[in-house]
Amino acid sequence: MRKILVALILVLLPAGVMASASAATAPTTEQQQMLLKKKQAAADAKKAVDARKQADARKAAQAKKAADAKKSADAKKFAAARKAQQPGWACEGFLECLFEKQNRPRTSVQRASTRSSSGGKLASMDETTGKDIDWAPASKYAIGSIIVQTPERALYFVTAPGQARRYSVGVGREGFQWSGNSTIVNKAEWPTWRPPEEMIKREAAKGHILPPEMAGGPENPLGARAMYIGGKLYRIHGTNSPGSIGTAASSGCIRMMNADVIELYDKVKVGAKVYVYQ
Repeated sequence: MRKILVALILVLLPAGVMASASAATAPTTEQQQMLLKKKQAAADAKKAVDARKQADARKAAQAKKAADAKKSADAKKFAAARKAQQPGWACEGFLECLFEKQNRPRTSVQRASTRSSSGGKLASMDETTGKDIDWAPASKYAIGSIIVQTPERALYFVTAPGQARRYSVGVGREGFQWSGNSTIVNKAEWPTWRPPEEMIKREAAKGHILPPEMAGGPENPLGARAMYIGGKLYRIHGTNSPGSIGTAASSGCIRMMNADVIELYDKVKVGAKVYVYQ
């Protein structure tokens, strides 16, 4: 009898142990719920990432569409101005264009809109002077800053420490050059030109009556874009006189080729620092 009991115990013991082990390793209801929650959280996270990617893609597509529309509008405006010009008429600077065009017919010349940057009324929408360069001084300025080196007739836009994009510019003529630090406080596309009061008086003394304002357009002396410098009457702007780029010819503003100012305009943010050196 004792032998039989011992045998039963030996037979039943492993099964009990195995049952206990199985019970210990089987997930409880709480563990199962936690596992389900983790799986759901992972699925939700993936869904959020996918939604964010789709939103970014839509945003990029919308931005490209807007940029293409803007570029198309610029091209149409420029083309309309070219078409409006009469063959055989040309002028060099905005004052000449404003006051002397009708009195200065020129024969045997190309239409002003097709002339090169050595002269002509309309600055090309394609011609650019921008170049990405290594520029050690850029390390002293915040990315996005604008530095104008008047003696060089150059504008630098800081893109990274020690890196900048350099543009050729027109600067103030003698007596109108300036230096200082400020910020970009406003931006405008195809800006309306409103001559400062002092310019109106100065030109009136020469017998030139400036209009109180001129609507934006390719023939406007501010060109395709303008960025307004805080605390100053000056702007960084395009031009209708491409021959003035690289010279000292303005009344203090910084002139750029239209293609250059459009490019810079899209990069510069309101509040960007501006440093002008003589």
